[in-house]
Amino acid sequence: MAGPLPPLQQDQFLSLPLAAAELTTGNRVIVLIIGAVALAALGVAVVLVRQVLAAGEGTESMKKIAAAVQEGANAYLSRQLRTLGVFAVVVFFLLMLLPADTWSQRIGRSVFFLIGALFSAATGYIGMWLAVRSNVRVAAAAREATPAEGEPAKDLTDVSHRAMRIAFRTGGVVGMFTVGLGLLGAACVVLVYAADAPKVLEGFGLGAALIAMFMRVGGGIFTKAADVGADLVGKVEQGIPEDDPRNAATIADNVGDNVGDCAGMAADLFESYAVTLVAALILGKVAFGDAGLAFPLLVPAIGVVTAMIGIFAVSPRRSDRSGMTAINRGFFLSAVISLVLVAGAVFAYLPSSYADLEGVTDTAIAGHEGDPRFLALVAVAIGIVLAALIQQLTGYFTETSRRPVRDVGKSSLTGPATVVLAGISLGLESAVYSAVLIGLSVYGAFLLGGTSIMLALFAVALAGTGLLTTVGVIVAMDTFGPVSDNAQGIAEMSGDVEGAGAQVLTDLDAVGNTTKAITKGIAIATAVLAAAALFGSYRDAIATAVSEVNAKAGEMNLSLDISQPNNLVGLVLGAAVVFLFSGLAINAVSRSAGAVVFEVRRQFREKPGIMDYTEKPEYGRVVDICTKDALRELATPGLLAVMAPIAVGFSLGVGALGSYLAGAIGTGTLMAVFLANSGGAWDNAKKLVEDGHHGGKGSEAHEATVIGDTVGDPFKDTAGPAINPLLKVMNLVALLIAPAVVQFSYGDDASAGLRAAVSVVAVGVIVGAVYVSKRRGIAVGDEGNAERTAKPADPASDPAVVS
Repeated sequence: MAGPLPPLQQDQFLSLPLAAAELTTGNRVIVLIIGAVALAALGVAVVLVRQVLAAGEGTESMKKIAAAVQEGANAYLSRQLRTLGVFAVVVFFLLMLLPADTWSQRIGRSVFFLIGALFSAATGYIGMWLAVRSNVRVAAAAREATPAEGEPAKDLTDVSHRAMRIAFRTGGVVGMFTVGLGLLGAACVVLVYAADAPKVLEGFGLGAALIAMFMRVGGGIFTKAADVGADLVGKVEQGIPEDDPRNAATIADNVGDNVGDCAGMAADLFESYAVTLVAALILGKVAFGDAGLAFPLLVPAIGVVTAMIGIFAVSPRRSDRSGMTAINRGFFLSAVISLVLVAGAVFAYLPSSYADLEGVTDTAIAGHEGDPRFLALVAVAIGIVLAALIQQLTGYFTETSRRPVRDVGKSSLTGPATVVLAGISLGLESAVYSAVLIGLSVYGAFLLGGTSIMLALFAVALAGTGLLTTVGVIVAMDTFGPVSDNAQGIAEMSGDVEGAGAQVLTDLDAVGNTTKAITKGIAIATAVLAAAALFGSYRDAIATAVSEVNAKAGEMNLSLDISQPNNLVGLVLGAAVVFLFSGLAINAVSRSAGAVVFEVRRQFREKPGIMDYTEKPEYGRVVDICTKDALRELATPGLLAVMAPIAVGFSLGVGALGSYLAGAIGTGTLMAVFLANSGGAWDNAKKLVEDGHHGGKGSEAHEATVIGDTVGDPFKDTAGPAINPLLKVMNLVALLIAPAVVQFSYGDDASAGLRAAVSVVAVGVIVGAVYVSKRRGIAVGDEGNAERTAKPADPASDPAVVS
């Protein structure tokens, strides 16, 4: 293996030639086959949908509850997508204004921005659509464990396995749509645009990332506001179970699981898939020439095939210790087969010498010693192994059977404060190990490039595509979580699933909490690999722009030297934005949850018959509060993600903007893992106590873990996973504006006044958005919140609504 790269001089750093690659007939055929594989994935998804919908739906009571959840989820997501549609149209026209080599590239970039946004939204919507129909079927399957009088008892293991199979294959549908649409979009761009594909793919990736971030933030605010409000009033104050039908927030809580964990996370993982492909194809064009436009698609295409195998392989056995055993088996089987098939593809497709790669104009790469097949295979293997290690590491810190979660559960014996402290310390520690694993993977891929920085960056991107080979199974694991959670909620609200059947659903829910944490860990790993690769694309964009305007590479604002004060400021700002983004998301949940708490309290107070079932709660009012708040809170985090890179780039220069991205990547990695693992550990510690440990339900220990869980809810399901698309959005915005920054700084139309104006507008938008967000109160009665609370017929008679 070659040693690390030698130090680069500034002129070398910004003088990377571009390859003018075109698709040969052979590569065009390969890309067509890859497109066919993508369509096959969508076909498998249709087969899985039919299998899931063929299962029984249970009792009439269960069907009515499921219908209410379906109605609420559809209403929210439809309103959200209409809102985002207006935003997408605005960005479509703004992208037309950014520099590109030809008008064809500009038009293609904008059109595929809309396609990327549409595919991302479609993936999320399909995930939600099936999940709200699968949850009642999982509950109905578990109900068979407690048959009615006169009916023969069914084997408990068989019942549990059937319920789990329905839930996991629901996730399999979302997984197939994720990999199918992602691969299809990228393949279409390569087929149509060939050498111009990387520039057009920037738009495709941005569309997927932007919509995913909005869906992740909006869905996360909705689901956690309802969840926190339901827990604080229902469990802590009223002492009733989590999904008791007497709690007015239960329907909103179940709706939130679908619009947040299903729709939001599905869109999130789709954009991870799309953006990683974008980065790999941009760098592949330079590093591998013509082959670089096909090979990065070939690896995830293999992942599509192995994902099908992995999804069907998740079939529980009697010898399995838990549901996670079956899921792990499917995951590792998929990973191993992927590695074997990739090895075969590498040696069948790539030449044994860099000199034999067609279309590479960089003489340093063409004359590079070594075997490109070795670089490609090892880089992809690094990504596959990273996914497996992250899966095991996250499972260790979040599974109920492992020591970390059991320690958090024990801390409940001394109160909620120690539960919160134990969860925070666990999250901080686990973030370090995950960051080290990701860092070692990036550095290992980097070393493969030897003395060529472009080969090193392409190796990092290929590691990302290796990780993508597991995405189909990963998405299935993620959707499995909220489906199991919803199934338990429907069962509890209907009262038709008791005893052994209820325990089956509790066990599935605990496994689902772990799978959700695992998918968040792998999602942030893909974000870092994609961001690192996009960072190389960003640098290449600067080099191209500098050569076009004949700027000097040694100019201070072009240098990426971190010792320069302006660049150091950029790095600090990048880290700060991650903190601000997380704080805004958590605060939004806090505000909305406060409104939910007051509304649920009001209903308990004004309708005393709710507790003895003589009166029904008004579920729709809480759903309406969560919907309005989630849509209202979308703007500020979104504007921050888009405007912050613009403000830094036009005010401090492209060098500081590069440092900004580095600061955001480093801080975002640690913050995302910390938030996800802390939240997952708190949730499963609560499950541990509810299973009878440390006093069980109703004990002081239970109350302590419920409080810990409410703290962790916005951590793991709102702020943490939203950092993943945040990093990609900021990288892509920086990549898109870099040529404009150089042009308006050093080109013939350089204008200090224009740069200053853009900077002032961007900063003004950020400050204004944050100011408006902070003006909203944190409890009902503060300015901006009273009107959000659903009011009774006579508002003056309601002491919870204070003018």
